[in-house]
Amino acid sequence: MPWRPLVPTHRGNKSDEWRGAGRWALLEGKVNAVFYTTFESPVGLLLLAGESNALRRVSFESSRRSAPPGADWKLDKEPFAEVIRQMQAYFRGELQEFDLPLALEGTEFQLRVWNALRAIPYGQTVSYAQLAERTGNPKAVRAVGLANGSNPIPIIVPCHRVIGSDGSLTGFGGGLSTKKKLLELENKQLRLL
Repeated sequence: MPWRPLVPTHRGNKSDEWRGAGRWALLEGKVNAVFYTTFESPVGLLLLAGESNALRRVSFESSRRSAPPGADWKLDKEPFAEVIRQMQAYFRGELQEFDLPLALEGTEFQLRVWNALRAIPYGQTVSYAQLAERTGNPKAVRAVGLANGSNPIPIIVPCHRVIGSDGSLTGFGGGLSTKKKLLELENKQLRLL
């Protein structure tokens, strides 16, 4: 089954601001069967999970927060063929922007932060304070940091592009060395252009 457009879902209050906003739409009803596979990337083994029509999770095996597949998840690489193709192109430096259907589940605030992350251009970084401003709440720096840290789809939703206001690398679910590798990959590719 082909992948469909981006689909964020909400926990809590639903807002009309998410209805029909670009390629985003609300996912109504229950979650379909969850499929998963693994992908050996230059930054380590990644667990990919989602429905047959949308990616829900990318998890670093080395992360403290990594979790094994759920007992009811089905091992199947086929639904992730396009995800893997685009990730391979990204790691080869041939892809700067992912075009994949995502099923993001979180609060309205988390969805707003994750949407702002997707707007950070390839090879660029922003501080947590700048990201808070972009979400429309400049005083919510700490909350933005928490939302950034709970991003279920790192790399594709580029939370690695957020750094400390002093330019330092700060928290990343895949580890700071992985964050550094991802930023170096993007900066190297930009210098070649």
